[in-house]
Amino acid sequence: MLKALSKTLSHAQVLLKPLALEHHAELRIACAKDQAIWEIYPNSMLGEHFDKAIAHMSEARDRAVFAVIKIDAPGDQKVVGMTSYINPDQEGVVEIGGTYISPEVRGTDFNLTMKRLLIEHGFDCGYRRIEFRVDVRNKGSSKAVLKLGAKQDGILRKNKVTWTGHIRDTAVFSLFQDEWRATHGAT
Repeated sequence: MLKALSKTLSHAQVLLKPLALEHHAELRIACAKDQAIWEIYPNSMLGEHFDKAIAHMSEARDRAVFAVIKIDAPGDQKVVGMTSYINPDQEGVVEIGGTYISPEVRGTDFNLTMKRLLIEHGFDCGYRRIEFRVDVRNKGSSKAVLKLGAKQDGILRKNKVTWTGHIRDTAVFSLFQDEWRATHGAT
């Protein structure tokens, strides 16, 4: 399941490559560009937390992790974040999450293009439902997910303890292939 999802994806200035050692140094720099945001993430990617988080992602058997790369010109590329497919199952459900992108590409067509690539590829791999799970404190991510056409299914109350010890409520959103195709068509 993960093998089919772990494919290089690209469109315009967005390149998603399976996360590799060659991306780590630039990813560390990208993650440090917004130090405050990590307070509302389940895990930190700052300072001494970075190596532990990378090791955990590399060992995880339930996710396909990508380096998010911005292409400014041929040969001019830089890592601006990461994203993942999480918990693909036999029922046709996969989550898109573990996403961090640098402030310079947030709220732009870059983020929308990245999410479209992931959504289309997930549906092309046979998944019928794509989920997004967002800390209720992360209003920006919730807005971005709704903008894609996802619907909020509900809130999992006090379901996850973050790296800071905060017990978070998680908003769950879903998107179905027929809904996606009706509003976005095939890309």
